Amino acid sequence: MQSDVGHVLRVLDRTHDPERVPRAVEWARQAGFDQVSLDLIYGTPGESLADWERSLRAALDCAPDHVSAYALIVEDGTALARQVRRGEIAAPDDDDHADKYLLADDLLAAAGLEWYEVSNWARDDRARCRHNLAYWRGGDWWGVGPGAHSHVGGVRWWNVKHPAAYTERLDAGHAPVHAREMLDGETRRVERVLLEIRLRDGLPLGVLDDEGSAAVGSLVDDDLVAIERDRLVLTTRGRLLADAVVRALV
Repeated sequence: MQSDVGHVLRVLDRTHDPERVPRAVEWARQAGFDQVSLDLIYGTPGESLADWERSLRAALDCAPDHVSAYALIVEDGTALARQVRRGEIAAPDDDDHADKYLLADDLLAAAGLEWYEVSNWARDDRARCRHNLAYWRGGDWWGVGPGAHSHVGGVRWWNVKHPAAYTERLDAGHAPVHAREMLDGETRRVERVLLEIRLRDGLPLGVLDDEGSAAVGSLVDDDLVAIERDRLVLTTRGRLLADAVVRALV
């Protein structure tokens, strides 16, 4: 969905009609899907707080079981990045992102959706995205297609990006893998800190090294984290400053 506002979608170079979103949700229900999720994006240059609220309320009117709301990141090599670099549109603003995140958290919670990851809310545990939870918890997955990443048993690999090269390798009977890496114990520990601290279930304190453990007290004092049943859980303020929390812990 991303947005319910036409001028926001145009900046993002999206051509879909937001008025079709409720119909798409209805069709998904009719097709027998038990869980329906909507993805939103906030912080697009030119998007007002009222625009963002309109998108949130339009999404909630569809009664989704799950909502993802991501802050806009301007990726290198995109048309948007070139426009920002030329000064044609303003770069995303951190304070604007924070205001919109807090508004999303308030409205989604009022509608019965609870956050379970910094950018994701679900109606209940069953509606949590199992696909993404596998990433955040260091599970195994096998990616299919050009550029897809995979992780099985501590080995991570990724496929060639171009569809033609991907097809050529398959036609020749070869694996389409571009490169791979073995994750050592310390790398896997650091990745647990990076990812699991973002979860509502929290990060087990035992995952931290001595330096990370020493940082916990000041993070609690700064109202960035709370300790719940031997786990470190982000506060609302901590969710806004999750990257800073990670830096302190690793």
